[in-house]
Amino acid sequence: MERGLLLAMCCLMSACWQVISETQDNEDIRVLHPWRQQEKMFGRMQRFKRAWVIPTISVSENMKILPFQVVQIKSDKQYQSSVIYSIKGPGVDEEPKGFFTINKTTGIVYLNAMLDREKIDRFKLRAFALDSDGAPLEEPTDLEIVVLDQNDNRPVFSQLLFRGYVLENAIPGTLVMRVIATDADDANTDNAQLKYSITQQDSPDMFSINQDTGEIRTVQVGLDREMVGSYNLTVQVADMMGDGLSSTASAVISIGDLNDNAPLFTQEEFVMDVPEQSSGVDVGRVSVTDRDLRGSPNWMVKYAIISGDPQGAFSIRTDSQTNEGILSLVKPLDHETNAIHNLTVFAENEVPLLPSVPRTSRSQARIKVIVKNVNEPPVFSENPMMVRVKERIDPGSVIADFTAKDPDISLSQEIRYSLVSDPANWLLVDAQSGQIGTRYSMERKSPFLERGWYTALITASDNAVPPLSSTGTLSVEVIELNDHAPVLWQHTQELCSSPHHGHGILLSATDEDMPPQSHPFHFQLDQAFIALTLNWSISEVNGTHAMLELLSEVDEGVYTLPLLVSDSGDPPLAQLHMLNVSVCRCDVAGICSGSAAALFSSGAGISLSALIIILSSVALLLVLSMLLLLFRCTTSNKAQKGLLSDSEDDVRDNIFNYNEQGGGEEDQDAYDMNRLRNPAMAVPPSPRFKPPIRRDAPYSQTLPRYPRRPSDRPSDISDFIQDGLQAADSDPSVPPYDTALIYDYEGEGSVAGTLSSILSSEDDIDQDYDYLEEWGPRFRRLADMYGNQ
Repeated sequence: MERGLLLAMCCLMSACWQVISETQDNEDIRVLHPWRQQEKMFGRMQRFKRAWVIPTISVSENMKILPFQVVQIKSDKQYQSSVIYSIKGPGVDEEPKGFFTINKTTGIVYLNAMLDREKIDRFKLRAFALDSDGAPLEEPTDLEIVVLDQNDNRPVFSQLLFRGYVLENAIPGTLVMRVIATDADDANTDNAQLKYSITQQDSPDMFSINQDTGEIRTVQVGLDREMVGSYNLTVQVADMMGDGLSSTASAVISIGDLNDNAPLFTQEEFVMDVPEQSSGVDVGRVSVTDRDLRGSPNWMVKYAIISGDPQGAFSIRTDSQTNEGILSLVKPLDHETNAIHNLTVFAENEVPLLPSVPRTSRSQARIKVIVKNVNEPPVFSENPMMVRVKERIDPGSVIADFTAKDPDISLSQEIRYSLVSDPANWLLVDAQSGQIGTRYSMERKSPFLERGWYTALITASDNAVPPLSSTGTLSVEVIELNDHAPVLWQHTQELCSSPHHGHGILLSATDEDMPPQSHPFHFQLDQAFIALTLNWSISEVNGTHAMLELLSEVDEGVYTLPLLVSDSGDPPLAQLHMLNVSVCRCDVAGICSGSAAALFSSGAGISLSALIIILSSVALLLVLSMLLLLFRCTTSNKAQKGLLSDSEDDVRDNIFNYNEQGGGEEDQDAYDMNRLRNPAMAVPPSPRFKPPIRRDAPYSQTLPRYPRRPSDRPSDISDFIQDGLQAADSDPSVPPYDTALIYDYEGEGSVAGTLSSILSSEDDIDQDYDYLEEWGPRFRRLADMYGNQ
């Protein structure tokens, strides 16, 4: 540390004495006269134009004695008049501010804050000399202050843990890894001159480090992964050429594996057994040992059968987890033919063994396989068996002979057959012979078919103890029959009379059969009508659609075209359809604008049902028009309108005439309209002071004995109606006829709310009166009135 401080002080003093200094007023501070330039010319002093050039000034970082006098600047004109000095730039009036100030009278520049070279290594300022009036005395010049470095930063490794890798048996000098460190101090000084070293390692003299580059290399032979798998090192870096500040880090060196160990069998001979006629089963396992890295290619073993299996009945594979060899049976064995098989297997690694490693006989072993005699299940001669039948085949038909044989020839065993799976219950199997027949007819459209195939499972069992069985698969392809002709979807269409307007008619057909007995369909006009082919054409769009178009302009009307649609079955089926085409005149946009007269202009005619519908509609329209005219005439003769005198659309009389609810034919005076129009009118006295007779009830029943007089004010008519309604509901002497219609009020001018009949609207709820709006403005009011109830 003391050496570093001494070096920094020396650098500071050397830089300070590089500038031109003077001693003034017994002060130890550099005084710069940047405006003085003297040069001898012709043996005498010659004055030239001055240039204010100041040498670089050096200041050490981390200076704690503040403020510190950095330099003093003077102008030659200071003795002629007063001079005001100033400086500007970063560290003064620019960020970072507050580092430097100047005495404007003496020109002394002060350092006011501690410097950090790692943040800012130099300051470039501008110095000014002004007179008392602020006018410049000299041209401004640059003042550069360089921050000198101190060893105040430790070297730092790029990471705390370095990982290296080297193969075992590596020769000395093999590069393993490199450690890297950095120092924030000035790289041009000893403060950042780094040296590396190894301070600790597990096994001495195995690795070395280059003190300048940080490269770690092997020192000697003897690296063996099987002995030591990794090494731990502690590395150090120090500045000041290794004598300054230092830091440490860890380095872990992993030793890579080489295939220097051969696999060795744990036994010389392995004994296994397997039942005869077995295949695709594992017979047994053989094991080896290998010292190389577990899980690596140097450890993984490949097994091979080198003798004893001329038929290729066995195979051997490696278990990747345990490295064991698994012997499997590929082909079935027969105990009667060969009861014992002697195999020789060889083991080697996936990676070739190093040439320097000696070979050993323990890499080979013998396997003795004993074939056990067991009862064998029956074997189907053809499995799976595939047959083809036509749909709707007759029940009881034989479709296949699904038989099996018993491989145990020496045993006289009987085989019986049975159905295991028959989803649709279509099949029958003969238990003795294995003959397959049909129980029911097979349907192509059955949900038990998958892509036209029906699958059943049949079991063949012997009579051994215990019995053995095998299962055979019977796949039946149900062939589609072409027993349905295609059907045309459209029978009535519209078409423009001119082929240049609108579009053709898109025809489509369907067929109950399934492909290939159905589409593609073929559309054509009946050739018996040759005249049709002159004006009409059919072009196929796809397998199920065709386009009907006009070749030339025809008259408006209805044309019946005989259209023949055939399928693609074997043999194909066809059906003749009568297509009614209504030809009409179209506008430019292709929209039909023909009239009813066009229907009769064509020789094709019109059906009787359509004619009856048209005539009935015209007659109904005439009747409704006459009723509307009669209604208008009746309402125009009313002299007084009472509360409804301001309304020209009073339809209350219409309600009385066409929607009367009450006592039926006996009720001739359902209500008095004059009483409703004139509430102030007195109630006529009943003869002999008897209550008035109720018209909507039988003659033997009467209304309540004290009828209430209507209110004089129209605003109270709502209460009047409610009271009357309540009186009618509470009268037990008569059936519950709808009394509310007596006070029913529809139209404008009523201050009371509109009352609808309690039960009379139930019959009209489902009625649709919107069609009245199409009959004209006279019927629109009826549509609004009845449609909104």
